[in-house]
Amino acid sequence: MKLGLHLAQQTYPNGPAALGADLAATARAADEAGFGYLSVMDHFFQISRYGPPEHEMLEAYTTLGFLAAHTSQVRLLTLVSGVIYRHPGLLAKAITTLDVLSGGRAVLGLGAGWNEEEARGLGMRYPSTKERFEQLEDALRYVHQMWSSDDSGFSGTHVTAERLLNVPQALSRPHPPIMIGGGGEKKTLRFVARYGDACNLIAGPDLEHKLSVLRAHCEAEGRDYSEITKTVALWLDTGDGGSSTGALLEELERLSGLGVDAVLGWVPGVPDLSVIERFATDVIPVANKL
Repeated sequence: MKLGLHLAQQTYPNGPAALGADLAATARAADEAGFGYLSVMDHFFQISRYGPPEHEMLEAYTTLGFLAAHTSQVRLLTLVSGVIYRHPGLLAKAITTLDVLSGGRAVLGLGAGWNEEEARGLGMRYPSTKERFEQLEDALRYVHQMWSSDDSGFSGTHVTAERLLNVPQALSRPHPPIMIGGGGEKKTLRFVARYGDACNLIAGPDLEHKLSVLRAHCEAEGRDYSEITKTVALWLDTGDGGSSTGALLEELERLSGLGVDAVLGWVPGVPDLSVIERFATDVIPVANKL
């Protein structure tokens, strides 16, 4: 099992002036500790689970490019991008650029989006649920074509384009992995089976059921369920002084038993690098054996 460090907060003790240096140090520590993934949110306002909307929130792909320059092993992604925020051509170019400049470490995290407050706050259009899922399928089809040898035009429900030229192409083969976030059983998990390389689910009581729904969609789509990387979101909390490390390891073992391949989550205490060092010694070596 791989672990991913999710940088959900950028409100660090030293303030914005030192944020670049603090993020670089955190990213280097995560890379050296053996985390498999390093992710940021694709939001413009902080979300309520982590703080008030006025807390610091950096633009995702600028941040990932910065983090790429301070790491060498860890895979880089958003958890996850709302499809309504970027035209799929711009999104594909951003991920391709990240992949090329990081040496093939980019992952596309994508979902239908949900944060109406920030969209309307910044004057962005916030479509209906139906349209957001139509845009999501357009984007998934679009990026698949843009990461192929077919540079012809594209026609979707909401997007049309004359030539999907993408030079240079991504280094990852056959393309950067596509992680689709969300647990919707009728559309989201069907999109995972049809277009995705990974899912991202909540590590809640219905996780086993969600995975069984995904398996059924894979069977209907003629897709090998084992090809899908199963990831879940979970707070990775070792407690004060490591007091909750045992409980975390038990939960990771349980999730591994359900077939989960990777757990991605916020680590309380970051940017305290000693917390990341604890993962390097007490958590990641055990998780890698699950």
